[in-house]
Amino acid sequence: MTRHIADKSHDDSAGRLRHYLRHEREEAVHPAILALRARPREAALPASRRATEYARIERGHRV
Repeated sequence: MTRHIADKSHDDSAGRLRHYLRHEREEAVHPAILALRARPREAALPASRRATEYARIERGHRV
């Protein structure tokens, strides 16, 4: 007599959990990326100051 289609062993729950955890781990943001995002950005010239400097250079003025 063959087994019924509903007769399954319940051993696959560990595999399901392993796949779920791997999927969650891969979807999460890597800790190195979080550290890079948390670092303060270097002070850049404001946009208006940058445009002023470009215009000064274009006019040929030197410091």
